[in-house]
Amino acid sequence: MNVKQKTIKSEVSVEGVGLHTGAIVTLTFCPAPENHGFKFQRIDLPGQPIVDADCDNVTDTARGTTITQNGASISTVEHVMASLVGMDLDNVLMKLDGPETPIMDGSAILFVEALERAGVVHQEIDREYFQIPHNITYTESDRKVEIVAMPLDDYRFTCMIDYNSPVLGSQHAVISSIAEFKEEISSCRTFCFLHELEYQLQNNLIKGGDLNNAIVIVDKEVTRDELDHLAKIFNREKIEVAPQGILNNMELRYQNEPARHKLLDMIGDLALVGMHLKGHIMAARPGHAANVAFAKKIKAAIKKEKNKKIQKVYDPSVKPLYDVMQIMEILPHRQPMLFIDKILELSKTHVVGVKNVTMNEDFFRGHFPGAPVMPGVIQIEAMAQTGGVLVLSTVPDPRNYLTYFLKIDKVRFRAQVLPGDTIVFRCDLMEPIRRGIAQMKGVGMVGDKIVVEAEMMAQISKVKESERVS
Repeated sequence: MNVKQKTIKSEVSVEGVGLHTGAIVTLTFCPAPENHGFKFQRIDLPGQPIVDADCDNVTDTARGTTITQNGASISTVEHVMASLVGMDLDNVLMKLDGPETPIMDGSAILFVEALERAGVVHQEIDREYFQIPHNITYTESDRKVEIVAMPLDDYRFTCMIDYNSPVLGSQHAVISSIAEFKEEISSCRTFCFLHELEYQLQNNLIKGGDLNNAIVIVDKEVTRDELDHLAKIFNREKIEVAPQGILNNMELRYQNEPARHKLLDMIGDLALVGMHLKGHIMAARPGHAANVAFAKKIKAAIKKEKNKKIQKVYDPSVKPLYDVMQIMEILPHRQPMLFIDKILELSKTHVVGVKNVTMNEDFFRGHFPGAPVMPGVIQIEAMAQTGGVLVLSTVPDPRNYLTYFLKIDKVRFRAQVLPGDTIVFRCDLMEPIRRGIAQMKGVGMVGDKIVVEAEMMAQISKVKESERVS
């Protein structure tokens, strides 16, 4: 059974201090439309720029994960991202009035509880999963980091940490399904070693740090004077070392809470892949840098699998869904401005079309006749015509409608298209068509290579009598 995408019913806010900046910030979770994904918005900056929660936007992994886009940065996103995945959501906009998410109690539980208060709404479009097709591995030999994703029809995690600490020892944490996140993982707090805390305090790196939002592991001999100094810094009457080898500012919620928190971080960082995953993730000694590098490997695998799907679609010997004569019954374009020869697939949300590029094309007479290359604008037009078939298929009388461009965005030309090439275009709706407005993501491929991609917005418009083509 297909799973529908989900967002939240209403806005909900949390307020707290940023761990590294010390600034009081308000984070507001907002409902978002289908295929929106997870995005942050810096409402404190001019223009209120949007930052996509994407591993390609990661700019720093020291003491947390930072993403940057459109001149704006958001720091320490991992706990928020873990809560979104753990609550099985797809589309949420997060408005933030500062440069860093609030640390709260050092875990994700307060974000989870806020999202529960907001409630869940099932949306119209099916969720798309990426099922790990084969073992994907990542290693850092110098740090003894090993991460592997293995095929599984669920989302399972196994995490091992070992810092050569006699206090912490080697710890493991496991969840057999992401559905266990809330109960088993979300309340597990961040941790640090005492020597790290002292360094960060001396260098003013944790302006919002407090003994209420981190487990401090005492990994060295500590004097009474040092403990009293820490008590003074954190405005405590007295600090002691608990029998578990941690400062007595708090009690452990689980014996292996540090390992569980590392698993939480890993879930949050891998959420930056941008798609729900199915697989078993096993990690030894993970950290933010390794998690993000691994997320990029998974994202590359997703792209490769998508390319294969488009690539396998075209078989010239198979009768198309629509030939060029049937296409002309839908689209108003005619030679020399009709750039689609076949439609291979058509559903409510996607379309696949084919353009055979020959030396007989009119544009080759003027576009580098000595070294003919298909113009990029014509590639975009061909992609748009493919998408036009999808859009016009939603009305009962397509001959009485036209589609007009409203916007073209994120256009990239990755390789030249030459005479003799066959371009296979795939266009997918980014969200349901509303009020005649369609937003699509298009990709054009020659063989196994992407040659062009773009996001397009078009409007369906009723044909006026003066615009009719006989």
